[in-house]
Amino acid sequence: MTKIDPSEPITKALEKSALTAATKLQGARDNISAVILGQDRVVDLTIAAVLSGGHALLVGVPGLAKTLLVETLGTVLGLDEKRVQFTPDLMPADIIGSEVLEEGAKGKRSFRFIPGPVFCQLLMADEINRASPRTQSALLQAMQERFVTVAGVRHDLPAPFHVLATQNPIEQEGTYPLPEAQLDRFLFQINVDFPTLDTEREILLATTGANLATAKAAITAKQLMDMQKLVRKLPVGEKVLEGILTLVRNARPDQSAMESVRQNVSWGPGPRAGQALMLTARAKALMDGRLSPSIDDVLDLAEPVLQHRMALNFAARADGVTIAETINALKDSIR
Repeated sequence: MTKIDPSEPITKALEKSALTAATKLQGARDNISAVILGQDRVVDLTIAAVLSGGHALLVGVPGLAKTLLVETLGTVLGLDEKRVQFTPDLMPADIIGSEVLEEGAKGKRSFRFIPGPVFCQLLMADEINRASPRTQSALLQAMQERFVTVAGVRHDLPAPFHVLATQNPIEQEGTYPLPEAQLDRFLFQINVDFPTLDTEREILLATTGANLATAKAAITAKQLMDMQKLVRKLPVGEKVLEGILTLVRNARPDQSAMESVRQNVSWGPGPRAGQALMLTARAKALMDGRLSPSIDDVLDLAEPVLQHRMALNFAARADGVTIAETINALKDSIR
């Protein structure tokens, strides 16, 4: 018999909750896809990241509806959404907020905290790599701990809290590459590619007319948090668990059983990669109306989970080796 982890059994209540959640999630996907045309893969990965309780990094050239996707997602999922345009002169206080000195009755002065845009449920960090490391580190605490500290005082962020950041892979002048510690906080790196010919024709017709498609709320924030708890209750079979462990450990040059990884990879993913695969594979199963993830879910999510958590050495890059090729070889090791 297949061993299950966690030990929570599949009860009638769990099965009913999963079926209800899958129906609502399908409605949300349809709602978003009506506005974001031809990006079903991107939409599904973004929803999976939020459903898993994490953050996502959207990488693509300008004009591929990354900003519109985040705005639409906030509307459909019933989340309070805010946007910050990252620039080199952006300061930490511009994101997390600051204290101001106020004069009250009888000339008494006191400090009052004014929350920044990070105090929302869905934060769009537009062109995140344009901000200085100092500002990025302020966002790092919010992403990981779900609170910020100002003048030694802790301020909790609203629940749920998610960051969807965008990055332009072409224009790198005047940017600050995200440190590995911050990249590791993103569950997914989602590559947003150019649309196909038929999709681009549909986009031109749909977005230049008088009647533009608009998104409608399909899920409330409370329902989303209930679904996030449900994701963690879905059982994971032993084969899937072993597949995740093999995949992640083979991606590390000092632990890998694969000669190509030992030769080409300078550093590999930490335990957060395995955690991300466990959670997002469950989320994908729930979105598809299944009660448990399969090894195919792990294979499907391997690239968005691993590609920003690995780096090739100079010799591999000089030989034309790519991260995508390396991940495909890793996937072959668990098929």
